Amino acid sequence: MTGTPRPRESSEGEGRAVAAFDTAEVFDADYLYFYAERTGDQRSEAETDLIWQLLDLEPGMEVLDLACGHGRIANRLAARGCRVTGLDATPLFLQRAREDAAARGVSVDYRLGDMRELPWPARFDRVVNWFTAFGYFDDPGNRKVLGETARVLRPGGRFALELNHLPWILRNLQPSTTLERDGDLLIDRSEFDAATNRMHPRRGR
Repeated sequence: MTGTPRPRESSEGEGRAVAAFDTAEVFDADYLYFYAERTGDQRSEAETDLIWQLLDLEPGMEVLDLACGHGRIANRLAARGCRVTGLDATPLFLQRAREDAAARGVSVDYRLGDMRELPWPARFDRVVNWFTAFGYFDDPGNRKVLGETARVLRPGGRFALELNHLPWILRNLQPSTTLERDGDLLIDRSEFDAATNRMHPRRGR
């Protein structure tokens, strides 16, 4: 089966059409299956340690995991005593996150929603956006994500944003990458648009 993100146009720059990233096409059961090793316990524990240090976290702090995925960071932060809320746009990921939270015996408030329209006032001590979970919209949309993040942080709050920076992408750019698991293949083909500094993926399974 071959899947190609459905192009949806949005405006950016001087009237230039930009195909919107189709999260429903990319973030599905296949993603969890093929990325299981990259998002497994060892890496997740190490990244939770790093986030804890970067944000100077303490038990009892209110933390928002923005684009929380299947809860691999949020549930670990909750296990360390933080009061965690997780927001994501993928119902399947939230289902898995809740199942994992129950298995770990932790409580996380998982919400289905859009990063551009957060439903909270200034209530969080820290916000986390991890594993290249930023940049899926056009420039106005991405600026709105940052604005909403700033709005929901309490005065003196902190925000940790993790993503691949442009020089690294250009140095390591490959036209295609292949993930294999148990004889199954996931092939991502990417095109870099120098006019917009955007990657346009095409996925084959």
